[in-house]
Amino acid sequence: MKASFSITGRIKSFKYAGQGIYTMLKSQQNAWIHAAATLLVCLAGIWFGLSSSEWCWIILACIAVWTAEALNTAFEFLADVASPGYHPLVKKAKDVAAGAVLIAAIGAAIIGIIILGPHLFQQPG
Repeated sequence: MKASFSITGRIKSFKYAGQGIYTMLKSQQNAWIHAAATLLVCLAGIWFGLSSSEWCWIILACIAVWTAEALNTAFEFLADVASPGYHPLVKKAKDVAAGAVLIAAIGAAIIGIIILGPHLFQQPG
């Protein structure tokens, strides 16, 4: 039977999502690197007074990395439950999921260079 919509149910879903983000930040060292990079890029964007369109690209790049990291973390937890011992296919799956995070991070770095590079190397005057 399908549950009906309720405000308390939606509030709980936000609570669970927050717990998931907290778990990711607490358990994944790379999430701290992503947090530091996100903070630095946002501070640079404020400093340089990025345009709305530049902010859109920066925000999308950050969201892509955070989404990939969250999905990778969830996948790792599930894989560890499914196969607590070493299994070569689980290792491959985890490596592929980690590779997805790397792809997102490289893409975000390229976007950051394209957006922030001209501001960084702009000659005063």
